[in-house]
Amino acid sequence: MTSATPTVVNVGYRSTNYWVISAGTNRLLVDLGWPGTLGLLRAQLSRMDVPMAELRYALATHYHIDHAGLGQELKLAQIPLLIIDLQLPWVDEMRRWTKPADDYLPNLTGDAVIVDAAEAGPRLRHIDIPATVLPTPGHSDDSVSVVLDDGRVFTGDLPSPDFVEPGSADQVAASWRDIVAAGGPEVYPAHGPIRPIRPIP
Repeated sequence: MTSATPTVVNVGYRSTNYWVISAGTNRLLVDLGWPGTLGLLRAQLSRMDVPMAELRYALATHYHIDHAGLGQELKLAQIPLLIIDLQLPWVDEMRRWTKPADDYLPNLTGDAVIVDAAEAGPRLRHIDIPATVLPTPGHSDDSVSVVLDDGRVFTGDLPSPDFVEPGSADQVAASWRDIVAAGGPEVYPAHGPIRPIRPIP
């Protein structure tokens, strides 16, 4: 087991951040890329000196096409897909938002590693990534966030409480309170720059 603080690099493209959390040669990809863009992801990984073969898991914060569209292609490239069980109803729904030109490959759940959120943390710790996975609905009902033990949090598209539709404001605030309770000092969002977490009333 390594005790070093995990490193984080952004391998994103097309205005979406895809984060690689690394503990030595054990790496977790948080959010997976647009369908049909495996070549772009490979290029970004290479540019950041991340061997694709060292990705031990790929985890989508939620099942929208810009966050999980590459799931099946990554599985075919021997990268295990870690799906949180609460996300399962939304996995196949993603196909509805694709066109033939997107080159989307379905069947994401086949051979995937499906666990509940409580199980995901121990699985990540087994590969030396000290993290917890929290259900954080607000952007979508299947949204989860990855919180490192040092408090850095990877939130996908969870909106800021300041910029949220009135109907989901309470749900978003509750998700942020859970994140703050986990001790997070910094947010690594799917869109935009890293930013500090502020207290949520």
